[in-house]
Amino acid sequence: MLCGPFSLPASLQTTGIQSPYHYGFMLTRHHHPIAAIATAPGRGAVGIVRVSGKNIEPVIAAICGRALQPRHASYLPFRDAQAQVIDQGLAIYFPAPHSFTGEDVLELQAHGGPVVLQLLLARCLEAAAAINPVTGMACLPGLRVAQPGEFTERAFLNDKIDLAQAEAIADLIDASTETAARSAARSMSGEFSQAVNALLAKLIHLRMLVEATLDFPEEDIDFLQKADAQGQLLGLQKTLASVMQRAQQGAILREGIKVVIAGQPNAGKSSLLNALAGEDLAIVTPIAGTTRDKVTQLIQLDGVPLHVVDTAGLRDAQDEVEKIGVERAWAEIHSADVVLFLHDLTQQDAMNYIADDARIAATLALNLTSKTPVIDVWNKSDTASPAALANASAGVVISAKTGAGLHALRQQLLQLVGWQSAPEGVFMARQRHVRALEQVDEQLARAAAQLRSTLPALDLLAEDLRQAQLCLSQITGQFTSDDLLGEIFSRFCIGK
Repeated sequence: MLCGPFSLPASLQTTGIQSPYHYGFMLTRHHHPIAAIATAPGRGAVGIVRVSGKNIEPVIAAICGRALQPRHASYLPFRDAQAQVIDQGLAIYFPAPHSFTGEDVLELQAHGGPVVLQLLLARCLEAAAAINPVTGMACLPGLRVAQPGEFTERAFLNDKIDLAQAEAIADLIDASTETAARSAARSMSGEFSQAVNALLAKLIHLRMLVEATLDFPEEDIDFLQKADAQGQLLGLQKTLASVMQRAQQGAILREGIKVVIAGQPNAGKSSLLNALAGEDLAIVTPIAGTTRDKVTQLIQLDGVPLHVVDTAGLRDAQDEVEKIGVERAWAEIHSADVVLFLHDLTQQDAMNYIADDARIAATLALNLTSKTPVIDVWNKSDTASPAALANASAGVVISAKTGAGLHALRQQLLQLVGWQSAPEGVFMARQRHVRALEQVDEQLARAAAQLRSTLPALDLLAEDLRQAQLCLSQITGQFTSDDLLGEIFSRFCIGK
């Protein structure tokens, strides 16, 4: 047995490597109180002005005329510096640490007119800058307008939420389908974080075994074998696979799928866009080259957002405007998740048409990576000859006019991107989460190879597990660069 004093390395004493923020280090701007309008621009029934910081009672007294009972809504007039009423509404005070940001928070709920809210925000800044006659200093020094996402950032820095939960807040706001909103709500409530932390706990326990074996090499008992380290690692990999599958589904929900419809003029690309969207979005005429620029529409397919792009017909155009449209079509194709290559079944006896289709197919194969699937879609089945239908090669046969075959096309689209219909327990995730989990999977695969070897290199095994822990900790922000934090929170709206 192991004996004598044994202490875990610092990296094993918590569930992850902590960000400098969690050791009490915060940038200077994070010490300043902040204020912002927390509702969307424009007119509305209700608008909210939010203030967060330490010791904000002087601002409360200046605007509300009295102290507020914590966590109780008080209906009262909001007054300016001359005691004139700006508006009447609800004021709620949340003392630290029992608030969204972990600081003292004041929310002023007023009528949602832009001018009213701007007046309230200006009054908050004015009240903070007013000189206290007793101290001779500003009532609330440094109060400023919040930057995008700064309220949520402070909730993260004050350990009210982790980074995955913070991102889920933005994802819930941006959700374009009901399924995406429900998945974002799961992540916001901590479901994704709990899954990641459970993985971390198992990983740290395995690291403890390896580190202990490295610290006590003279032990005559094969500690790793006795502790079934290989079995623990296998269980960890299985759990990781399940989390990865749910995260990949969540990433599809968040990002959506970019589907580009490509093909020769008059193949029915605009008609297909209209059929998928269920409304007339693109102009449809028998004239070749009608579509000169891309037309994009967001539609929902089994809860998944689909960004469908109709493009100009691919041909050697003579018209200068059409040439630009063809160039833009190829640019859209290069950035597509899936390309629908549309063929006209009524032109399958025209040798020139077949040759042009073949040239487009060759160009697609040359310019697209193997990760970008191309679906051959054979259109106009309602007017095609029996011979043309019989000769249609692999793909999906449809009629954009009658809707025949569209269901099969939709299902193939979802299948190609790996979407499982109505999955249970999917949480919203981002591509950075998926990449981090994939890196963890790679590190664990290396660790498993070490354990299977006759003479495992324990130092390499320990390093593989350490790297896996670092990658996993990045998801919840336990180990996160300042640059990444800035990138994430800068995409939030002001006031959130």
